[in-house]
Amino acid sequence: MKTKILIVEDDPSIRLGLEEMLQDDFEIATCDRGDQVIERCEKFKPDLIVLDIMLPGVSGYDICKTLRQRKVSSLILMLTAKSQELDKVIGLDLGADDYVTKPFGVRELQARIHALLRRRQPLSAVHDGVFSIGQSTINPKTFQLSRGKIVHPLTPKELKVLQLFFKHPGEVLSRDRLLNEVWGYDYYGTTRTLDQTIVKLRKKLGTAIDENVLESVHGVGYKLNIPLTDSSTKIKKAK
Repeated sequence: MKTKILIVEDDPSIRLGLEEMLQDDFEIATCDRGDQVIERCEKFKPDLIVLDIMLPGVSGYDICKTLRQRKVSSLILMLTAKSQELDKVIGLDLGADDYVTKPFGVRELQARIHALLRRRQPLSAVHDGVFSIGQSTINPKTFQLSRGKIVHPLTPKELKVLQLFFKHPGEVLSRDRLLNEVWGYDYYGTTRTLDQTIVKLRKKLGTAIDENVLESVHGVGYKLNIPLTDSSTKIKKAK
């Protein structure tokens, strides 16, 4: 079965060009309005979405936010004429996986798509494993973190960060390593996005004030501040 890609682009020449470029390797569906994307995703169930930001109906930013709120785990590659760093940070913070600015080269876009699809594979083995960090339980299937009766949604990036820390408790993970393993070696942004992700995760873990489970290591990166023998760091079999 071919990997499914949904192309969301209102410019007919770009949309047709992308469809022709990708149709030999992937199963393609297209959409030219933002207010039709959610319904299209529910029917087509894409593995990856090439998402333009400036769309009629609903913006790509709002679409990305809605998809992540609904726990849609499709990879999202944002495609836009905007090139300012803040625009990129906003898109990534909303749950996008990568960002390409127009005009773009065909080979670059193809490389980004293949890199995103490869990046998802290494973590697939742990997607089904529910695990705990401190008093919080993380369920990769539902993209949720629960702490008592409190339930927080997780973005795909937040989930990957937690999975990486869980696999290396007590080990200091450098910013470069976290960016490379979670955002990918072809990520051209800054560490600001990572730092913002850590801040959000601390709040969801309930440790922002009382206890620093995700500890900052000055000049290096972060570590999961739970001893290797701590029974609170354990994996459970998904039900």
